[in-house]
Amino acid sequence: MQEVLSMTYLWLKAGHIIFMVFWMAGLFMLPRQMIYLHPAAPGSEEAALWAKRMGLLRKIILTPSIIVVWILGLLLAQTLQVWGEGWLHVKLLLVVLLSGFHGYIVAQSRKMAAGERPLSEKQLRMWGEVPGVLLALIVVTVVVFRYM
Repeated sequence: MQEVLSMTYLWLKAGHIIFMVFWMAGLFMLPRQMIYLHPAAPGSEEAALWAKRMGLLRKIILTPSIIVVWILGLLLAQTLQVWGEGWLHVKLLLVVLLSGFHGYIVAQSRKMAAGERPLSEKQLRMWGEVPGVLLALIVVTVVVFRYM
């Protein structure tokens, strides 16, 4: 029985890491696509092309990945029985912040696809750094603080 639980844990962990990479790739790509859309005239062919690309990124990569990351992450926490550990609370807070960023940047991308320009290119560049900072904090929390 222990062997089955060990294998389940390893498959959950592998899936969690794989989909986390997909999610992060999408979160790095979306602000960049928004920067490329920014100078395009609303209603132009170029704007329509970037809007389509952003929609596909959201539909094919971002939405499925965030769902799978959350499900597998919660299953991992349950498998390990680590609900009371401080590092997990910090990680969950950071992942909630990352999920909030996901929602914010998706909402802004939809506004841009509709022809609005709610953020400047400079703001988009700044927002584009958020996933990297949160990723670094999450990795340090799990890899370093978990074992302290």
